[in-house]
Amino acid sequence: MSAHDTVVHNPRRDDDRRPTARWPYLPRTVGFVGITVSMVAVLVAAGAPTPLLPIYERQWGFAPWMLTLAFGVYAIALLVAILVIGSLSDHVGRRPLMIGALGVELVAMLVFLFSPSIEWLIVARVIQGVATGAASSVLSAAVVELAPERRKKLGALMTSVAPMAGLGLGALYAGVLAQFVSGPTFTVWLVLVVIMAAGTVFTLFTPETSSRKPGALASLTPSVSVPKQVRVLFATTLPGTISSFMIMSLFLALVPIVLASVFAVRSPVVGALAAFVTFAASALASTVTGAVRPHWLRIIGVSLMTIGALLFVGSIVTGLLPLLWAASVFCGSGIGAAFSGAVRGLVPEVKPHERAELFAAIYLVGYLTMGVSAIIAGLFVGAVGVTAMAVGFGIVIAFVALLGVIVTSGHTAR
Repeated sequence: MSAHDTVVHNPRRDDDRRPTARWPYLPRTVGFVGITVSMVAVLVAAGAPTPLLPIYERQWGFAPWMLTLAFGVYAIALLVAILVIGSLSDHVGRRPLMIGALGVELVAMLVFLFSPSIEWLIVARVIQGVATGAASSVLSAAVVELAPERRKKLGALMTSVAPMAGLGLGALYAGVLAQFVSGPTFTVWLVLVVIMAAGTVFTLFTPETSSRKPGALASLTPSVSVPKQVRVLFATTLPGTISSFMIMSLFLALVPIVLASVFAVRSPVVGALAAFVTFAASALASTVTGAVRPHWLRIIGVSLMTIGALLFVGSIVTGLLPLLWAASVFCGSGIGAAFSGAVRGLVPEVKPHERAELFAAIYLVGYLTMGVSAIIAGLFVGAVGVTAMAVGFGIVIAFVALLGVIVTSGHTAR
């Protein structure tokens, strides 16, 4: 029931069913399905550039570090959007922000579609980062709120699985088209333009799930803090968070370059599959480990990431491609376990009004790590070459993850 309905004095009046009396909103269950699809679509679009960037490099002839810059600015733009716009929908309602976020995402897809150079591609990634950051929080909230009363757990599950699953599916979708369709850099974005346009229109007919309240301008001021009672625990989760987001940077931005330079594999679908396996393993790990205690889940996660990073380094040193596939499985499973363990350990220890600022702190660390590590790796490519950069990147991940094993094991499980 919307705020508009509260002014109706006759309880038998059926104005809410007459298209002429009010906007023809869709049933909430239909809205739940549509917004869930829109949330996944936004993340599919975020993963789509992974197999396409090397194609752009061959077409336009720019330096490899430009690829990592395109990825790095996306992560930083996404972070800024989360920090600034993350809680705006609590004040202006879900629908306006969903419409705005999907509209901006549509603009990003159009810029991708008609980009004539790497500079425009970077502009598209910045716009996409802003749209994804704005959409991530509001679409997640709407999915949970639109879920049927008996399916609230399904809504929560979708918001936790969709990010990893969407990124993996996006890379796979673009990789398959790049492998088997002529003009893939046009086709991939054309399909996503249609999907984002449909999602934006669909959202116009989605019922509102949150009432407006004052303080919209004040909510735009970034607020990041870690409540006192979880600061020690938060500190022990940092190595897991840092290594998780470095691995995301590795498989989304760097592995396609590594495959081409180190293994002479230029097939777009291979790089896409590496990213898909990583994020599918992450989504699966976070889904099936609900019964594991958060403390042990964090230890398992950082241990798996340590092994995965060492396997990645081993694949580069030995030239054995199967080791890279094994690395993707271990690294992805580690991300899912470590991040799920961190969230499940921290959230119950803080008050409801402290959670938004806590998540802002987690994302601040994570997306800064993702963006900055990609940009630095790109600069090292020009200085020392792809092989040395990849080995160094893997060693850093292994060291940070191993540090996570040590500090997490030393922290008494509550």
